[in-house]
Amino acid sequence: MVEDARHRLESLLDREIEVARKLADNLSEERASLTGASPATLEERTAAKMSLLAELERLEDERRALSHAANQNLPGTRLEFSEQLAASVAERWRSLMEIVSRCRSANEVNGYIINLRRAQVQQLLGAVRGLSPGTTYTSQGKTLSHALRAIARA
Repeated sequence: MVEDARHRLESLLDREIEVARKLADNLSEERASLTGASPATLEERTAAKMSLLAELERLEDERRALSHAANQNLPGTRLEFSEQLAASVAERWRSLMEIVSRCRSANEVNGYIINLRRAQVQQLLGAVRGLSPGTTYTSQGKTLSHALRAIARA
C-alpha cells in the first residue's frame, strides 16, 4: 500500500466527514424552517443543502480515485473491497457512513413534512376554489359531503 496515498485518503475522508456533519446540521435547520413561517430561511437552508451535497459528490469522486490508488477499496463502493483496509481508514469510513445514514433519515423526515405541507395547501386551495370534497356545514349545522359553492370568488 502506498503510504502517501493512504494519508491523502485519510485526509479526504476527514473532509468528507466535516461536510457530512455540516449537512446533518443543515438538515436539522431545514426541518425547523419547514415548520416555521420564514420562506427566506427555508430557501437559504435549501441552497446550503444543495451546495453541501455537490461538495460531498465532488469529494466522493476524489475519494474513489484515491482509494483505488491506495489499494484501499472501501466496503459499499463500486470497487472491489480490499482485505488490507487500514484501521484508520476503516474507522473514518464507518464514521462517515453513520453520519450519511443520519442525513438520509433527516432528509426523509423533511421530505415527509414537505409532502404534508403540500397536501395541506392543495386542500386549502381546493376549499377556496370550491373543489374540496371535504365536509362542509349548512346554515342549519348539517354536514354536506362537498362544497356547494366556492368560499371566495374572484
